[in-house]
Amino acid sequence: MYSYWIDWMKKLKTIIVGSVFLGIGVNAFLVPHRLLDGGMIGLGLIIHYLSGMATGLVIILLSFPIFLLAYLNSRAYFFYGLIGMMVSSFSIDFFAPIYRFNIYSVGISSILGGIFVGIGIGIMLKHGISTGGMDLLALLLSKILHINVGIIIFIFDFGIVFMGSFLIGGTRFHYTLLTIAIVFLFTSLITKNKAFE
Repeated sequence: MYSYWIDWMKKLKTIIVGSVFLGIGVNAFLVPHRLLDGGMIGLGLIIHYLSGMATGLVIILLSFPIFLLAYLNSRAYFFYGLIGMMVSSFSIDFFAPIYRFNIYSVGISSILGGIFVGIGIGIMLKHGISTGGMDLLALLLSKILHINVGIIIFIFDFGIVFMGSFLIGGTRFHYTLLTIAIVFLFTSLITKNKAFE
Protein backbone atom coordinates (compact mmCIF):
# COMPACT_ATOMS: atom_id res chain seq x y z
CA MET A 1 0.00 0.00 0.00
CA TYR A 2 2.84 2.37 0.91
CA SER A 3 4.61 1.71 -2.41
CA TYR A 4 1.34 2.47 -4.25
CA TRP A 5 1.20 5.95 -2.71
CA ILE A 6 4.89 6.57 -3.44
CA ASP A 7 4.28 5.61 -7.07
CA TRP A 8 1.17 7.80 -7.23
CA MET A 9 3.06 10.81 -5.83
CA LYS A 10 5.82 10.32 -8.41
CA LYS A 11 3.22 10.19 -11.18
CA LEU A 12 1.53 13.33 -9.86
CA LYS A 13 4.86 15.18 -9.71
CA THR A 14 5.59 14.09 -13.28
CA ILE A 15 2.17 15.27 -14.46
CA ILE A 16 2.58 18.69 -12.82
CA VAL A 17 6.14 19.27 -14.09
CA GLY A 18 5.32 18.07 -17.61
CA SER A 19 2.13 20.15 -17.72
CA VAL A 20 3.95 23.33 -16.69
CA PHE A 21 6.48 22.85 -19.52
CA LEU A 22 3.61 22.18 -21.91
CA GLY A 23 1.55 25.19 -20.79
CA ILE A 24 4.52 27.55 -21.08
CA GLY A 25 5.67 26.11 -24.41
CA VAL A 26 2.26 26.44 -26.06
CA ASN A 27 1.38 29.90 -24.76
CA ALA A 28 4.75 31.66 -24.54
CA PHE A 29 6.01 30.56 -27.96
CA LEU A 30 3.41 28.93 -30.24
CA VAL A 31 0.26 31.01 -29.68
CA PRO A 32 1.87 34.46 -30.17
CA HIS A 33 2.88 33.48 -33.72
CA ARG A 34 -0.13 31.21 -34.43
CA LEU A 35 2.05 28.12 -34.78
CA LEU A 36 0.76 24.55 -34.42
CA ASP A 37 1.78 21.26 -32.90
CA GLY A 38 0.64 17.78 -33.86
CA GLY A 39 -1.90 15.59 -32.10
CA MET A 40 -4.70 16.82 -29.87
CA ILE A 41 -2.76 19.98 -28.97
CA GLY A 42 -2.65 20.87 -32.66
CA LEU A 43 -6.39 20.36 -33.02
CA GLY A 44 -6.96 22.43 -29.89
CA LEU A 45 -4.84 25.25 -31.31
CA ILE A 46 -6.62 25.19 -34.68
CA ILE A 47 -10.02 25.53 -33.01
CA HIS A 48 -8.61 28.20 -30.65
CA TYR A 49 -7.33 30.25 -33.60
CA LEU A 50 -10.64 29.92 -35.43
CA SER A 51 -13.05 30.48 -32.55
CA GLY A 52 -11.13 31.95 -29.62
CA MET A 53 -12.22 28.97 -27.51
CA ALA A 54 -9.75 27.97 -24.77
CA THR A 55 -7.23 25.46 -26.15
CA GLY A 56 -7.20 23.23 -23.05
CA LEU A 57 -10.99 23.05 -22.97
CA VAL A 58 -11.04 21.98 -26.63
CA ILE A 59 -8.50 19.23 -25.86
CA ILE A 60 -10.67 17.94 -23.01
CA LEU A 61 -13.86 17.95 -25.12
CA LEU A 62 -12.19 16.16 -28.05
CA SER A 63 -10.31 13.65 -25.87
CA PHE A 64 -13.14 12.68 -23.54
CA PRO A 65 -14.92 10.23 -25.92
CA ILE A 66 -11.60 8.52 -26.66
CA PHE A 67 -10.85 8.07 -22.97
CA LEU A 68 -14.29 6.55 -22.44
CA LEU A 69 -13.43 4.04 -25.16
CA ALA A 70 -10.04 3.38 -23.55
CA TYR A 71 -11.68 2.56 -20.24
CA LEU A 72 -12.63 -0.81 -21.71
CA ASN A 73 -9.06 -1.59 -22.77
CA SER A 74 -6.54 -0.41 -20.16
CA ARG A 75 -7.64 0.88 -16.77
CA ALA A 76 -4.16 2.01 -15.70
CA TYR A 77 -3.51 3.91 -18.92
CA PHE A 78 -7.02 5.33 -18.77
CA PHE A 79 -6.61 6.60 -15.20
CA TYR A 80 -3.16 8.19 -15.51
CA GLY A 81 -3.90 9.34 -19.05
CA LEU A 82 -7.12 11.03 -17.98
CA ILE A 83 -5.40 12.79 -15.06
CA GLY A 84 -2.52 13.81 -17.35
CA MET A 85 -4.87 15.15 -20.00
CA MET A 86 -6.95 17.11 -17.47
CA VAL A 87 -3.94 18.66 -15.69
CA SER A 88 -2.04 19.48 -18.90
CA SER A 89 -5.18 21.01 -20.46
CA PHE A 90 -5.72 23.10 -17.33
CA SER A 91 -2.07 24.18 -17.46
CA ILE A 92 -2.42 25.25 -21.10
CA ASP A 93 -5.40 27.44 -20.22
CA PHE A 94 -3.84 28.67 -16.96
CA PHE A 95 -0.74 29.96 -18.77
CA ALA A 96 -2.76 31.43 -21.68
CA PRO A 97 -2.18 35.10 -20.65
CA ILE A 98 1.62 34.84 -21.02
CA TYR A 99 1.35 34.97 -24.83
CA ARG A 100 1.43 38.77 -24.46
CA PHE A 101 5.01 38.69 -23.15
CA ASN A 102 6.61 36.99 -26.15
CA ILE A 103 9.58 39.04 -27.38
CA TYR A 104 11.07 36.46 -29.74
CA SER A 105 10.91 36.15 -33.50
CA VAL A 106 8.81 33.41 -35.05
CA GLY A 107 11.96 31.37 -35.74
CA ILE A 108 13.25 31.49 -32.16
CA SER A 109 9.73 30.90 -30.83
CA SER A 110 9.27 27.81 -33.00
CA ILE A 111 12.51 26.34 -31.61
CA LEU A 112 11.83 27.24 -27.96
CA GLY A 113 8.21 26.13 -28.25
CA GLY A 114 9.33 22.78 -29.65
CA ILE A 115 11.83 22.34 -26.80
CA PHE A 116 9.34 23.17 -24.04
CA VAL A 117 6.49 21.12 -25.52
CA GLY A 118 8.84 18.22 -26.30
CA ILE A 119 10.16 18.19 -22.73
CA GLY A 120 6.64 18.34 -21.29
CA ILE A 121 5.28 15.54 -23.45
CA GLY A 122 8.46 13.48 -23.11
CA ILE A 123 8.47 13.61 -19.31
CA MET A 124 4.89 12.37 -19.17
CA LEU A 125 5.19 9.71 -21.87
CA LYS A 126 8.30 8.42 -20.10
CA HIS A 127 6.01 7.50 -17.20
CA GLY A 128 3.09 6.21 -19.28
CA ILE A 129 1.02 9.39 -19.00
CA SER A 130 -0.92 10.83 -21.92
CA THR A 131 -1.53 14.53 -22.61
CA GLY A 132 -4.53 13.95 -24.87
CA GLY A 133 -6.56 11.32 -26.61
CA MET A 134 -4.81 11.22 -30.00
CA ASP A 135 -1.99 8.89 -28.96
CA LEU A 136 -4.50 6.67 -27.18
CA LEU A 137 -6.69 6.54 -30.29
CA ALA A 138 -3.60 5.61 -32.32
CA LEU A 139 -2.86 2.80 -29.85
CA LEU A 140 -6.40 1.43 -30.15
CA LEU A 141 -6.35 1.63 -33.96
CA SER A 142 -2.95 -0.06 -33.99
CA LYS A 143 -4.42 -3.07 -32.21
CA ILE A 144 -7.39 -3.24 -34.59
CA LEU A 145 -5.53 -2.58 -37.86
CA HIS A 146 -2.21 -4.27 -36.90
CA ILE A 147 -0.24 -1.19 -37.97
CA ASN A 148 2.69 0.29 -36.04
CA VAL A 149 1.40 2.93 -33.61
CA GLY A 150 4.17 5.35 -34.64
CA ILE A 151 2.94 5.28 -38.24
CA ILE A 152 -0.62 6.06 -37.14
CA ILE A 153 0.53 8.96 -34.93
CA PHE A 154 2.60 10.31 -37.84
CA ILE A 155 -0.46 10.15 -40.14
CA PHE A 156 -2.59 11.93 -37.53
CA ASP A 157 0.03 14.65 -37.02
CA PHE A 158 0.54 15.17 -40.74
CA GLY A 159 -3.23 15.41 -41.31
CA ILE A 160 -3.68 17.95 -38.51
CA VAL A 161 -0.77 20.13 -39.62
CA PHE A 162 -1.85 19.92 -43.27
CA MET A 163 -5.39 20.97 -42.27
CA GLY A 164 -3.98 23.79 -40.17
CA SER A 165 -1.69 25.00 -42.97
CA PHE A 166 -4.69 26.59 -44.70
CA LEU A 167 -5.29 28.62 -41.55
CA ILE A 168 -1.75 29.67 -40.64
CA GLY A 169 -0.26 30.24 -44.11
CA GLY A 170 2.95 29.19 -45.83
CA THR A 171 5.65 30.80 -43.66
CA ARG A 172 4.09 29.73 -40.37
CA PHE A 173 3.55 26.27 -41.84
CA HIS A 174 7.31 25.88 -42.32
CA TYR A 175 8.01 27.05 -38.78
CA THR A 176 5.32 24.67 -37.52
CA LEU A 177 7.17 21.80 -39.21
CA LEU A 178 10.34 22.92 -37.40
CA THR A 179 8.46 22.98 -34.08
CA ILE A 180 7.08 19.47 -34.63
CA ALA A 181 10.54 18.15 -35.55
CA ILE A 182 11.99 19.59 -32.32
CA VAL A 183 9.07 18.23 -30.26
CA PHE A 184 9.75 14.80 -31.77
CA LEU A 185 13.49 15.10 -31.07
CA PHE A 186 13.11 16.08 -27.41
CA THR A 187 10.30 13.61 -26.78
CA SER A 188 12.47 10.82 -28.21
CA LEU A 189 15.55 11.86 -26.23
CA ILE A 190 13.66 12.03 -22.94
CA THR A 191 11.74 8.78 -23.36
CA LYS A 192 15.04 6.99 -23.99
CA ASN A 193 17.02 8.75 -21.24
CA LYS A 194 17.24 6.93 -17.89
CA ALA A 195 17.89 10.23 -16.09
CA PHE A 196 14.20 11.07 -16.44
CA GLU A 197 12.94 7.85 -14.82
